[in-house]
Amino acid sequence: MARYTGSSCKLCRREKQKLFLKGSKCTSEKCPLEKRNYPPGQHGQSRRSKFSEYGLQLREKQKVKRIYGVLETQFENLFDKANKMKGITGTNLIKLLERRLDNTVYRLGFAPSRKAARQLIIHRHFTVNSTLVDIPSYLLKAGDKISVRDNSKKLDVIHNSLRKTKDNVYNWLTVDKAALSGSFIQIPEREDIPLTANEQLIVELYSK
Repeated sequence: MARYTGSSCKLCRREKQKLFLKGSKCTSEKCPLEKRNYPPGQHGQSRRSKFSEYGLQLREKQKVKRIYGVLETQFENLFDKANKMKGITGTNLIKLLERRLDNTVYRLGFAPSRKAARQLIIHRHFTVNSTLVDIPSYLLKAGDKISVRDNSKKLDVIHNSLRKTKDNVYNWLTVDKAALSGSFIQIPEREDIPLTANEQLIVELYSK
């Protein structure tokens, strides 16, 4: 399966903001963005900061795509799906991204980052409604229950991540740390999703 294998910190520097791709490192003094808040590369510091209309739209798409760890084709497919749904296309897109299993595993606190969540899912450490699911892009429905498999309940990465996570931070999720399980109660509303992005710019980009 194709996956970005470069430096995650360079992606944050390219967008000039923290995308929280490296777990606890993003909130520590070790975060490169603290010292080098400019794009990577030879001309990073001298590069012009004013973008064209197209440039702004592209940067917004790249930012959202990188936050959720979705590749180009996957993102385009999700946009097509969002465009065919009733409602506002941009809002539908963000809701679809939030419904991904890897994102939910991360939101529940079972993994320190979405990248780590993908690895845990691929290595078959989670079930959805008691059925093994090893597809990070699996879209959850309201009422779905996500659980750590019995053979995986001693994994340090899961317990270490849970210790750093507050209980029930998101109103569309519930987590039972003792049972190592959580529930996707409902599809969240856009205003409840903690994502600073202007998805309308993405819609405008794909509408060209």
